[in-house]
Amino acid sequence: MAQILKQLQAQIQKFMFENYRNTIALRYFGLTKIPMLFFTRPSVVALTSERIVVKIPLRRRTKNHLGSMYFGALCAGADCAAGLYAMKLIQKQSGHILLIFKDLKAEFFKRAEGDVYFYCNQGREIANLVDEAVRSDERVDMPVHVDARVPSKCDEPVAKFILTLSLKKKSYMRRG
Repeated sequence: MAQILKQLQAQIQKFMFENYRNTIALRYFGLTKIPMLFFTRPSVVALTSERIVVKIPLRRRTKNHLGSMYFGALCAGADCAAGLYAMKLIQKQSGHILLIFKDLKAEFFKRAEGDVYFYCNQGREIANLVDEAVRSDERVDMPVHVDARVPSKCDEPVAKFILTLSLKKKSYMRRG
């Protein structure tokens, strides 16, 4: 029994450490490449092969004049949830893949009056898209669905996003 508890504790610590490391990497990327992401202070709550969960806290920096989360901060959270797993997979690839979002569709249902969690359950589909981008010289696209929820207030989505994730292998030109 004690051995099982030790194994369970080790797995929980590994999971917590992995999320902490992913959060630090995401914030560093925000600081160096996209300052708006750093400004919103996103945290990685879960990152598995199937599901990505990112949290953006409701703070002075992310609030609008009504005290709920500003729609720009909501869009930044959806961006993180939709792109984080693809970024991690791209880093593991030997070829250089360029990631961009072609478009964004958002539906807002309620005011987000608490910390917002962004859920994306398309991890396997994103992995397949990255594999396809590695094999192809063409741009590949996929709609990625993200739900935004405020668990402290209610279980219903406060917003839903559809972002078109677009990947392309970077081509290098020889200089003569």
